[in-house]
Amino acid sequence: MDLNLEGKTVVVTGGGSNIGRAICHDFAKENVKLAIAELDEAQGQKVAEQAKALGCEVMFVKTDITKNDQVEAMIKAVNDKFGTVDVLVNNVGWNIDDLFMNETREKWEKIIAINFWGMLNCTRAVMDQMIAAKKGVVVNIGSDAGRMGEFREVVYSGCKGGVIGFTKALAREVGKNGIRLNVVCPGLTIPESGDDIGDKSLWAGDMLKIFTPEAQAKAAKGYPLRKIGKPGEVSKAVIFMASDCASHITGQTLSVSGGYTMI
Repeated sequence: MDLNLEGKTVVVTGGGSNIGRAICHDFAKENVKLAIAELDEAQGQKVAEQAKALGCEVMFVKTDITKNDQVEAMIKAVNDKFGTVDVLVNNVGWNIDDLFMNETREKWEKIIAINFWGMLNCTRAVMDQMIAAKKGVVVNIGSDAGRMGEFREVVYSGCKGGVIGFTKALAREVGKNGIRLNVVCPGLTIPESGDDIGDKSLWAGDMLKIFTPEAQAKAAKGYPLRKIGKPGEVSKAVIFMASDCASHITGQTLSVSGGYTMI
């Protein structure tokens, strides 16, 4: 199966840890020109070196996607080096589970800035050139929380539901320009080791310790496939959506979650 990704320029936000790291690795195997936009400089550089070892051209740009000036500077740097952006993967996400009534407005604002505004900033930054080129692909990483509403993830669920609605609406607007937008929604997806994440990952600190093998086995019972997702299982769906194999797919939401939602 020819994915026709070789030589295309791909930007992956949050490419330093967990799902983003796996996405970068899989794109690298397709010999793309890869740009990793990541706030964690050490982890971003680490994944860039791993991608380079897999044989692709790669650059790392330290980027806080909640800051529009940094996003625009990142896209300019990518264009200066690689000439264009063919594929954007809006992967960055963040949340710490808690009851809505316990959360502060400051936390709400952080969740919204990272999970929704960051996606808006990055998408807007590439859209002019994609419209001019009459081609381009955006793959947004959503969450099954945005499809069903998840306990202790109220604001996060709202943001990810917003990502899904935004993607559908913009897909209708720019489809005439040959641009496709789709959403991939993971369920619980745990890093396979501490080496797969950086200090700024939501999995840093105590998060991985919470999900002991016993805790993972318990969580897996909530999934029809009776297992927790792996980063590489999500990344394969992203690669598909970015490729020519999905050339007639736009405005769609694909759950890669072991059947957690079946919407």
